[in-house]
Amino acid sequence: MSHTKVSILARLKGLREQGPLWFWSGVGIAGASVFGMVAAVAVIPGPDSAALRQKSVIEDLLVAPEAEVLPDDAAFFREERIQRGDTLASLLARLNIDDPEVADMLRTHSLAQAAMRRLSPGAMVNASMTAGGRVLSLALPGSSSDHQLLVERRDGSIVVRDAAVRFDTRIQAKSAEIRSSLFGATDDAGLPDSVAVGLAEIFSSEIDFHRDLRKGDRFRVVYEVLYHRGMPVKTGRILGAEFINDGQRHTAIWNDRGGRGDYYTAEGKSLKRGFLRSPLEFSRVTSGMGMRMHPIYGTMKQHKGVDYGAPIGTHVRSTADGSVEFAGRQGGYGNFIVLKHAGGITTAYGHLSRIDVRQGQRVHQGDTIGAVGNTGSSTGPHLHYEFRVAGEHKDPLKVVLPDAPPLSGNELARFRQHSAAVIAQLGLAEPSRVARAE
Repeated sequence: MSHTKVSILARLKGLREQGPLWFWSGVGIAGASVFGMVAAVAVIPGPDSAALRQKSVIEDLLVAPEAEVLPDDAAFFREERIQRGDTLASLLARLNIDDPEVADMLRTHSLAQAAMRRLSPGAMVNASMTAGGRVLSLALPGSSSDHQLLVERRDGSIVVRDAAVRFDTRIQAKSAEIRSSLFGATDDAGLPDSVAVGLAEIFSSEIDFHRDLRKGDRFRVVYEVLYHRGMPVKTGRILGAEFINDGQRHTAIWNDRGGRGDYYTAEGKSLKRGFLRSPLEFSRVTSGMGMRMHPIYGTMKQHKGVDYGAPIGTHVRSTADGSVEFAGRQGGYGNFIVLKHAGGITTAYGHLSRIDVRQGQRVHQGDTIGAVGNTGSSTGPHLHYEFRVAGEHKDPLKVVLPDAPPLSGNELARFRQHSAAVIAQLGLAEPSRVARAE
């Protein structure tokens, strides 16, 4: 507090002791003194305004843009996963769909009804709609993993169709080390089971995966992953693989031959067996080749092939590449197919319930050519299979099956360039992971 204020307060105290009149007179004088100071402070002259420097400043000011008005049919995209307990109403509500016409179509259209029955928790549903919830397009899981059900609004009407999915294909390379089993290794390396099954099939002619696997065996694989709307859906083809089993290196490279193809070693040798041992994927032998009591005629007769027991309708596969020499009905064989192969070899398939090929048609190993039946001289559902070399019947269970022919000429030269690129991709596989012991 200033010296002047202290003096004024001291004088007021003394006046108060002298009496009220003297006190209030002093207050008036003191107030005048104080306000006089304030006035004096208030009128202290400042600098001459003419002497102040003036400067013009131009700045860009942000102006809020006018709100953009979206057209009524502007598309908004939304996707939802099916949840346990979902109904059609709850699914449409989560998608913010308010479209009675589409909701009614999903309840009544046969394709849509089938799609709704296939919905399972985790399945993805995608929608394109207006701001008001009117559907422009809706995609649900289709009749297979390669298809989707599309509900689309076109020219004022709603179209429902089962359409093929357009996948984006990406290449993945991984590696792993065996500790106990192939599936244990693929699990720890983050590889799908389909890749493990594919590896076992590709190297089945060189490695017995039930008996030959060793702890410390290693493999590398390059394969396709199919994506839809940015999400991985399934694996595609294995493009190349390397498997080191008990110190021996095995390599397989896919060679595409106009939509079809096979796996070859880096040198162009086919890994495919020339013939499948059996035309049925799963079956049992009910009668072998040789002399037997005929089940119908009751006499000893030569059985010129092998009978495989299987339910009616079981797919019958071509055991090798070839062409259809005969397809039709023939005596005791019933519905009968004969295929002609390279090297003077023919195979025959009898008692079929149906025939899926025609005479002169080209077939490939593993193609379905018919189905198991009970036609002709037959006492029950089974397939009769024959293997003939230059017209002479051989035992299908014992005959030495020929290898598939290797690549040669220009095709071999192209394949070697392709295999070099795939082998380089195998070298980029992630570092090996050791599979946990099971």
